[in-house]
Amino acid sequence: MNCWIFIFALAALASAAHSEKKIVCYFGSWAVYRPSDGKFDISDIPSDLCTHFIYSFVGLTTDANVKVLDEWLDLPNNGGKNAFGRFNKLREQNPGIKTLIAIGGWNEGSTKYSQVVASQTLRTKLVKSMVEFTMKYGFDGLDIDWEYPNQRGGKPEDVQNFVKLLQELRPEFDKHKLLLTAAVAAAEPSASLSYDIPAISKYLDFINVMTYDLYGPWDKTTGLNAPLYSGHGSFELKLNVDACVRYWLKNGCPPEKLIVGVPSYGRTFTLANKNEYGLGTPARGPGTAGPYTREAGMLGYNEICVLIKEGGWTITRSEGHDVPYAFKNDQWISYDDVTSLNEKANYINSLNLGGAMIWSIETDDFRGKCGKQYPLLKTLNAKLRGKVIPIEPSKPTDSPKETNPPKPSTVQPTQPPATAPPNGICKKVGYVRDKEDCNVFYQCLDINGTYKIEKFNCPSGLGFDDKSNVCNYKKFVNGCI
Repeated sequence: MNCWIFIFALAALASAAHSEKKIVCYFGSWAVYRPSDGKFDISDIPSDLCTHFIYSFVGLTTDANVKVLDEWLDLPNNGGKNAFGRFNKLREQNPGIKTLIAIGGWNEGSTKYSQVVASQTLRTKLVKSMVEFTMKYGFDGLDIDWEYPNQRGGKPEDVQNFVKLLQELRPEFDKHKLLLTAAVAAAEPSASLSYDIPAISKYLDFINVMTYDLYGPWDKTTGLNAPLYSGHGSFELKLNVDACVRYWLKNGCPPEKLIVGVPSYGRTFTLANKNEYGLGTPARGPGTAGPYTREAGMLGYNEICVLIKEGGWTITRSEGHDVPYAFKNDQWISYDDVTSLNEKANYINSLNLGGAMIWSIETDDFRGKCGKQYPLLKTLNAKLRGKVIPIEPSKPTDSPKETNPPKPSTVQPTQPPATAPPNGICKKVGYVRDKEDCNVFYQCLDINGTYKIEKFNCPSGLGFDDKSNVCNYKKFVNGCI
């Protein structure tokens, strides 16, 4: 009898451990504008598969106010879609969940944050605005996604000014029982520039570590978006999930507050030579845009799984990295699937971390085009919360292991970029918008007295705002039709 009581007690403890794990789901609100089966609205959100939902994004003004970026979508005024209200009504379906609003993001940039938090007066005003905004629209908390302090137009003082902001926000949020979280750079080379980790950990309820985009089409060779480990020396030792997590833990982030980011998308490349397809081989640019996300260099998992299902792709699991990559002709994709998320969830459990965060919910296979709906989210739930039956990983015949991965090629690209930047576009170091297409912009770098030009595309529906050096909704960008 005592033996059975002991076993049941262990089972109860295991169940409790699962239930404490967070699954934090970001929702990219612009997904409502995607075409056909890529369109994702709040009605598509499964309220039982995440513990915390984060609506992305709202913006920041230079006079320290939180700003709605898409009034027609977010608010009910003048026939608007009331996305804020509908998002928070998810709690009626599942009263245990929490909803947060995210401020910032990559397109918002860093410059305005740096300016505002440097002033005590503006910082006080921002704290007031953040509290009032969060409460006015009925969210349970706020997620700060400043990308990144002391980078992208910031300054060294940002590191401590960010701490001051959080320190001043904490008591005000506590008064109203609001959650305060942040999304942060993951890898040491970036995180070491931006954060006083022990200090921000003190004031945040949990920290969403963005352990993805560790390699991508901005690099000149193929690489893995979010490898769990470094493998056998094929990558920089610091650019993998394990290295990022251990850096944050070593530098003072409590394990229970550390939420590991996992991508529901892949990073893609166009190979310089379709016969050179291993890790570290030359690429001549980003991969072809997908039908839903419509952004060169990335594909949602819902796009990737359909491509693979159609056939012709070689899927490889490079030894040690614990994530797949796939190639077909001159297209190369690094992504996460059910098998790799099983491994990452096991990793989270092994270090007793706070849980997983997914960027972002609308690029999982939410329509079930390749099998069951939400395979990635359901895998996380099974492993971290014991909530649903695990999705079966791909069979070995579907995802062949490569016992001898191709070595990095020494062959240099022979083909120029698909579209060359216009001559004379660079007049000074910095960013400049294309004169013909406001979706396109260039970075001008001074390399030994000669301009090096990098071309970029804003995500679909956005234009480059040359006043703030960020991609913004076209209606807010002067001269962008």
